[in-house]
Amino acid sequence: MVNPCEIIEGGVSYHIGKIKGKKVCYDFQKMLEYLEIKGKLLFREFKIYPEDEALLFKLCNYIIADVEQCEKFKIDPGKGLLLSGPVGCGKTSVLKLLRHLVPHQKSYQVIPSRNIVFSFNHLGYKTIEDYGNAGYLCMDDLGVEPMGRYYGRDCNVVGEILLSRYELFLNHKVRTHASTNLNAEELEERYGNRVRSRMRKLFNLVAFDKNSADKRK
Repeated sequence: MVNPCEIIEGGVSYHIGKIKGKKVCYDFQKMLEYLEIKGKLLFREFKIYPEDEALLFKLCNYIIADVEQCEKFKIDPGKGLLLSGPVGCGKTSVLKLLRHLVPHQKSYQVIPSRNIVFSFNHLGYKTIEDYGNAGYLCMDDLGVEPMGRYYGRDCNVVGEILLSRYELFLNHKVRTHASTNLNAEELEERYGNRVRSRMRKLFNLVAFDKNSADKRK
């Protein structure tokens, strides 16, 4: 039987909680310790800052689907995450790390939105079909990607993929995650009211503080 509280990394076991009867009890401090270790393995230079711990507590409870805590934070564990915040605050790193807390669950791939558009420019509408209709996906840096262009025709590639993934979510409960530097008004300007309306149903909006420092400096 898989123990969801035990993560084996390089032959070392990390216990991020305990099983009590039929209940899984996660330990947030141990989850933070593991995230910092995993972050250093993945990114070399990585640190969890005290000012981000409240946000990480919310995100950790989302990813382990703690119903009581999710209800407290008004988060729907059945929906995806839209993680927003200033440039360099750590959105991408956090989204890449969260999936490692639940290795027993189906993982999602993290793809820069601009790369999706570059793929469209090369392969055309097959890209929209591929990213829109299957798989667990996290689109990084939503809203700053260029407009797609294939055989002389412009296309708002990511907007079309979001519409397709909304249908995927409705019909098959497949979640979509994303990160963005933009606010709600800027996203609506980029993708239009129809897509913005679907995004409200696709995502839980979770945000870093607008004054979060650029951790890349």
